[in-house]
Amino acid sequence: MVVSGDDALAGRLAAELAEVYRECITLLVPDIHQGRVPGAPFSGRAFSRASALLGRMTSAVTRTTPPADDPSGDDAFEGEVRLQQAAQPDDEALTAARIGSARALALVHEDDETNIHAALRARRINPGLRLVIRLYNRKLGQHLEELLNQAAQLAGLDASADATVTVLSDTDTAAPALAATAVAGTSKVVRADGILLRARERSPQTGTRVAAPALATLALLSATVSNPAGAEGSDLSGDGPSLLPDDAEVAAATGRETIVLEQVGHAKPLPPGRFSGWGAPLGSLFSPRLRWSIAGLAAAVIALTVTAMIVTGEAPLHAAYMTLLDLFAINEPEVEGTTGRQILQLLTGLVGLLLLPVLVAAALEGLGTFRSASVLRRPPRGVSGHVVLLGLGKIGSRVLAQLHEMNIQVVCVEEDPEARGIPLARRLRVPTVIGDVTVEGVLEAAKIQRARALLALTSVDTTNLEAVLYARAIKPNLRVGLRLFDDEFATAVYRTLRAAHPRGLTRSRSVSTLAAPAFASAMMGRQILGAIPVERRVLLFAAVEVEGRPELQDRTVAESFRPGSWRVVALDATSPGDRLPDLSASLSAEAAGDRSSGLVWDLHPGYVLRAEDRVVLAATRQGLGELLGRRRTRRDEGDPAGRRT
Repeated sequence: MVVSGDDALAGRLAAELAEVYRECITLLVPDIHQGRVPGAPFSGRAFSRASALLGRMTSAVTRTTPPADDPSGDDAFEGEVRLQQAAQPDDEALTAARIGSARALALVHEDDETNIHAALRARRINPGLRLVIRLYNRKLGQHLEELLNQAAQLAGLDASADATVTVLSDTDTAAPALAATAVAGTSKVVRADGILLRARERSPQTGTRVAAPALATLALLSATVSNPAGAEGSDLSGDGPSLLPDDAEVAAATGRETIVLEQVGHAKPLPPGRFSGWGAPLGSLFSPRLRWSIAGLAAAVIALTVTAMIVTGEAPLHAAYMTLLDLFAINEPEVEGTTGRQILQLLTGLVGLLLLPVLVAAALEGLGTFRSASVLRRPPRGVSGHVVLLGLGKIGSRVLAQLHEMNIQVVCVEEDPEARGIPLARRLRVPTVIGDVTVEGVLEAAKIQRARALLALTSVDTTNLEAVLYARAIKPNLRVGLRLFDDEFATAVYRTLRAAHPRGLTRSRSVSTLAAPAFASAMMGRQILGAIPVERRVLLFAAVEVEGRPELQDRTVAESFRPGSWRVVALDATSPGDRLPDLSASLSAEAAGDRSSGLVWDLHPGYVLRAEDRVVLAATRQGLGELLGRRRTRRDEGDPAGRRT
């Protein structure tokens, strides 16, 4: 398999495939010397960033490389990573990576255009190649899937088998978990077949209080989760959480918090508003005072019309017409009319005089609203209880959209006025502060002293850490979530912040760590519905076919459960011909109504899994790799060296 990328996700993905699935990987990364314009000077800052990136990738993949004196090396096919540098993933680089004989290729460059060009080249070189592409643009990704699948079909291959194309976004995978860390009581949500599932943290039961029923217990949190000096559990620590425990372990773990799976309900897409495409919301065009003035004038006109009907005995339509003529001062004076009619005309003219300044004010306010729609809002003076979001890049813009859907008030801080998320913040009318967060006064401008949470999501670890430390100095009990790359560094930061500020909740997350399992499973041809972070580990939800898997086939649901590895949480009751290829896709109301059945979550433990069934598993990374990965031996490969790309 080949992984091509230029950031941390490439290294994480290569390590995931080598460690969990025991695959041999060629990691194609940019050449720090050749990846520049010929003749252009290579600045020291750019060189240091490229060197640091290459060092991160190397450390990520070598962390899982088995030692040379491994006694099991003669029989077991251990995952290995071969590092190859190239300026661009062009034909020469892909050929050198032996893409013609590879089973799968992952393109995880940050630039969508680079991934698209490389995917087209790879499909031309190897039509039967499985492609996993990282794209930020969702609509473009759907069209690209159709195009590349058609190319495989034209080459005489079945696109539903090995030559599949999967387009994923690391931002979509990580954004829900990052957004959930900023809101107290917010749960992680997984979408499957139009159903929303919630993973909720539960405190230990006390007294006679009985907890609400749950579909399954997903994890036991580490014993040190409530200890300020304790480490948030990770794969490298010995006091990490226990994933997918059995009933006996749950019963014995008294006093430990748990994460349980609960069903929320059916996910219904919200219809677009009638004026959703306007530059500014219709309700914000005019101030409340002006709206009350217009309503008062309308009420006065209605009252005058009714009075004219009573005084003159005219029909309602004619009375309204005469009132409007008097209002706009284009009617003849009632010199010879009755006294009542003359008084009504004078009153209507007076209301017409009041109408002119109201119309002028409405025009000025409407013009000002449309002009300010293209200008970023400043944080209001009295804002409080909001979330301060630092960084409006790819991750920050997705998290901003998630928080906006949850009706959470947000104030953004961004150094670059041309950042990717600035148009989104302008369209959503989210207050934004433009400035360097490391400069004193920027966080104060975002009203950090009255905020309830801070999300530091820039791509620079030191910037995130500095912002969190400065914010905690202003407000010690502030809830913080920061994005960090290195797991050991994140654990050390977590311990220090928890010890220094025991009353403030601290969470550290890595986007590449959250996204890598989903990309790795797609490389193996499997579908991941969601990834839920459990402290510093990840629990995956995957759709799996039962056929050909002795661990599942002809076993009951209870017998197929393997504590610490996987458990069946749902069954797709739809007939094989009507099943959705992507269970995580949103269904329209008509499509959802036409389906005869869907996922069944309240499975009986005695139900026997058949070969034609498709199930949803909750699994750990290692458990999913054991169940889905191809455990090959070097003798089976027929290669004395056991090397395969």
